Amino acid sequence: MIELEAGEALVEVSQADGGRVARLRVGGRDLLVQGDSSDDPLLWGSYPMAPWAGRLRHGRFEFDGLPYEVTINMAPHAIHGTTFTRRWEVIDAGLDHAELECPLDWSFGGRAHQHLQLTPEALVCVLTVVAGGEPMPATIGWHPWFVKPTSDRLSFEAMYLRDDEYVPTGRLVDPPRRPWDDCFVGPHHPLQLRYASELGKPELVITVTSDCDHWVVYDQPEHATCVEPQSGPPDSFNVGGATVLAPGEMLQRTMTISWARQ
Repeated sequence: MIELEAGEALVEVSQADGGRVARLRVGGRDLLVQGDSSDDPLLWGSYPMAPWAGRLRHGRFEFDGLPYEVTINMAPHAIHGTTFTRRWEVIDAGLDHAELECPLDWSFGGRAHQHLQLTPEALVCVLTVVAGGEPMPATIGWHPWFVKPTSDRLSFEAMYLRDDEYVPTGRLVDPPRRPWDDCFVGPHHPLQLRYASELGKPELVITVTSDCDHWVVYDQPEHATCVEPQSGPPDSFNVGGATVLAPGEMLQRTMTISWARQ
């Protein structure tokens, strides 16, 4: 486990558990759902998703006119890529930063790389996928399991309509009432989670920002709210929105989780 510290923030990164942020603690408060290697890797911490994010319908897609299949890991679909269950190699680590890398375990090869930088006010996560010796599709993102906040500020212009298999159809509609397990575009304002004051401290406000243009929000569990930036929608290999990488080309996105007391 890699430990990072800055100001009142503590981060633990588990290279053995998908290179995930296993703990994010600010002022003694844990902000992420806790787990370990014995728990379902889908359900804790904050993990990078690559080379696809979200559900991939039935684990099947076509690319350059050829059919491909990947391992089903949440029947009947494949979900969240291949990297969140892999061991990542630590390239560099210091008091407030870590750099990790792992191969992409699928037909196209390639590799994933992430750089984590902790400051007293934020955790900055940079995720990159690089194609190997042949073209490949890619969608990347993060899946942070935030402890259920006291309140939040999450609203969007539009949502991808999903079918009975919980997979987007590609059609955009007005967002319905919550709870959600859906993909959105066009945030109305910075996306925030708020945690009530404790031990005489002011309210802790968490803001999630990214250069990704798609957001999945999963707030159905009583114990957690997931706010997931993605470079494309779920099932993007089939409905569109994936990035096509030439050999050696890279796709890179950034997520920043920042905090302030108000």
